[in-house]
Amino acid sequence: MKTCLMSFLLAAATVWGAETGSAPSAPASTSAGWRKFEQNPVLGGALGTCFDVSLLREGGRYRMWFSWRPKKSLAVVSSADGIRWSEPEIVLGPNPATDWEKDINRPVVVKRGDTYHMWYTGQAREHSWIGYATSADGVAWHRQSTAPVLAPDQPWEKVAVMCPHVMWDELMGRFRMWYSGGEQYEPDAIGYATSPDGLHWAKLGAKPVFQADPANAWERHKVTACQVVRHGGWHYLFYIGFRDEDHAQIGLARSRDGISGWQRHSANPIIQPSPGQWDHDACYKPYAIFDGRQWLLWYNGRHGSVEQIGLALHAGEDLGF
Repeated sequence: MKTCLMSFLLAAATVWGAETGSAPSAPASTSAGWRKFEQNPVLGGALGTCFDVSLLREGGRYRMWFSWRPKKSLAVVSSADGIRWSEPEIVLGPNPATDWEKDINRPVVVKRGDTYHMWYTGQAREHSWIGYATSADGVAWHRQSTAPVLAPDQPWEKVAVMCPHVMWDELMGRFRMWYSGGEQYEPDAIGYATSPDGLHWAKLGAKPVFQADPANAWERHKVTACQVVRHGGWHYLFYIGFRDEDHAQIGLARSRDGISGWQRHSANPIIQPSPGQWDHDACYKPYAIFDGRQWLLWYNGRHGSVEQIGLALHAGEDLGF
């Protein structure tokens, strides 16, 4: 009797779907309570490729510094809601006086006291380095060194260090940096360094602190471009996982000290490409902020050669570990 009833219900559901024109459910493009903003992308379009962002929430508004590929520069925009953004203003461009900043991208911005600190990626001659600048207003930036503050000098870093993420640790009295190193097109793993002044950095050992897990097909190729958020006694690491050179998704892990004992989220990847949409091929470089009631996560998605910025949301504080 139960079998007959189940067959009837399945048949009825099939007929209802055919009559209403409903299609089979599309593969899920998010997990662990995340959802993509329905009107993505929120930045891009006529601006051309926009990628790898850093944000601050100040006085009830968001400020976003982003990489603007057509200009080979960094620009800033502002928004009241994280969705509708102002016209971009270039804040840091290539430096012809040096040999390592032909292209400027991949920033992180930290505000400490009255000073904004920015670490950014400089690229030239198929190599990448990390530079440092400061600002009183987040718009007019002043380089603090003509030389990179971080360069590839470990075997695993190969030809590139890039994608810095930095926080100030009051207890340590240090800036802490998580950075990506390895190949130039896409780096391979995530390293760690500390600095008392933002200018002079000491790397931790000769190995990365976070590497690809070959047991996870979606990230077995490489892991890069992380953001670390210290929240509720944990260091949460939002990162890109690559299944191959051209296809990427976003994952989440956590650690007590931000260096060792990383626990990956069981629902990884949390943000995946949506077939046929603006992020069809890859989801890159996450940057998340908890606003007191929900998480907002901006990321750049790619469809073919077009790269734009979108938003994902997570209700509540608990990230589901």
